[in-house]
Amino acid sequence: MPPIVRPFRPEDTDAVVQVVETVFREYGFSWDPEGYCADLWRVAETYDAFWVAELEGDVVGCVGFELHDPVPGVPGGVAVVEGDVRASATDCELVRLYVLPSARGHSLGRTLTETVRAEAMHRGREAIELWSDKKLVHAHALYERLGASRVGERICPGDPDQSPEWGFRLPVAP
Repeated sequence: MPPIVRPFRPEDTDAVVQVVETVFREYGFSWDPEGYCADLWRVAETYDAFWVAELEGDVVGCVGFELHDPVPGVPGGVAVVEGDVRASATDCELVRLYVLPSARGHSLGRTLTETVRAEAMHRGREAIELWSDKKLVHAHALYERLGASRVGERICPGDPDQSPEWGFRLPVAP
């Protein structure tokens, strides 16, 4: 059975939590279910859209999408908005892209990213903001293959590990 990507359903909550927790533990990130990761129990209320990837009927990946007002500045830079470093000239964001280690190699990261891109296009958006922990080098390579440019770095707001991240700007139109 080929992998599929479909919209999140409330009954996917436990599987999404398991995916994210597994990847966090793989990379040595702190698991903070009451703080930094609390959004995973409120997906429908938190994100403008959210999808899961299934392989042989099991949820093995996820990605979220958030709309936001255009971030000021020129493409390729960063701006500080309400105290947070943001990718300039973006109007939406890809968040919570995770794929289980056992499911990698099926292009699920690419498919999930392209799903966000298609949603952004459908909603008339121009550019997607992405932030990714510096340890996630395979994700960075994927974003760059899809046309994203690295725009800056920051310490992730609210992250208990205070992990440094790379920021990217991905044009919606390839």
